[in-house]
Amino acid sequence: MSSFNDQIIEEFRANGGYVETAGFGDKLILLHTRGARTGEERVVPTMALRDEDSWLIYASKAGAPEHPAWYFNLLEHPDITIETPHGVVEVTAHELHGEERDAAWSQVVAVSPGFGDYAVKAAPRVIPVLRLTPR
Repeated sequence: MSSFNDQIIEEFRANGGYVETAGFGDKLILLHTRGARTGEERVVPTMALRDEDSWLIYASKAGAPEHPAWYFNLLEHPDITIETPHGVVEVTAHELHGEERDAAWSQVVAVSPGFGDYAVKAAPRVIPVLRLTPR
């Protein structure tokens, strides 16, 4: 894991889920995934938006041409734990498609316009959107 992610995780836990670094605020969660190939536990900070009783997450990788590793981990092992500013939650990840995906993507661009830039930079890759639903 990068030292940047380590710093974000430490700040998240020290401040009840609030991260001043890079202006993240309370929009992050920590994904506890298992490696798709290794099975090893991974902890990754990612932006998430609350959507009623679930969370929406975006596999943008800052507009890189490939999906982040955590995306593949969730496809292989969708039942995970997340740390939120309000506590730990057991969830199941489901990838969104079509109109549902597009609507969720519009939500993140409205909150954080930089995600629109990520989509342009990542093209032709379409950035996946996943819903994390409590189990």
